[in-house]
Amino acid sequence: MAVIRIVVADDHVFYREGVKTMLHASAYDIEVVGEAASGDEAVRKALALSPDVVLMDLKMPGLTGVEATRRLAPALPVLVLTMFDDDSVFAAMRAGARGYLLKDATLDDLARAITAVHRGEAIFSPAVASRLSRYFAADSAAAGAVNPFPELTDRERDILAQLVLGRSNAEVAARLQLTPKTVRNYVSSILAKLQVRDRAQAIVKARDVGFPPSPFAGPGP
Repeated sequence: MAVIRIVVADDHVFYREGVKTMLHASAYDIEVVGEAASGDEAVRKALALSPDVVLMDLKMPGLTGVEATRRLAPALPVLVLTMFDDDSVFAAMRAGARGYLLKDATLDDLARAITAVHRGEAIFSPAVASRLSRYFAADSAAAGAVNPFPELTDRERDILAQLVLGRSNAEVAARLQLTPKTVRNYVSSILAKLQVRDRAQAIVKARDVGFPPSPFAGPGP
């Protein structure tokens, strides 16, 4: 198995060093190739190093972890690591994060999350998953009327709407003025967040809730 290259973004040097030391001493094929102490540095390091996964703290000086995630995702998969089990999970998801893990996670949990995100899956700690379940259960009716997929970013919703209309990745790229690779990354993120196997299942799931609203005001005729 190829080594998974990661960048660790956290303003606490002891946490960064702890993650690096534990992974280095473990049997996991995960290597820390870069570190960042702020959101701005996280963006610079991630763009320069092109890691397989970025571990992103939310509370950092300068650019926030959420904004840094928004600038990197979905071209680079981001796994959020934080001390806070609060509604920041929704902001992180809207910014494009592939996963949300609390810092009290074990090394095994962290390694599994990194591996899952690297494979294109969405991953959440049990506490966060429980919060998401309660949120969606409580607000399903309202969310269904206004926004059936609140976990998707605005751009991901645009692309899902194009998929529902039967357009290929190349057609989506041309209409939304994106590169084919960027569209593929977005589609992978959409599948992970909707927890579906392929684009056909994503289309069925979208149509089941009436997404996108008709008529769809998408770019181009």
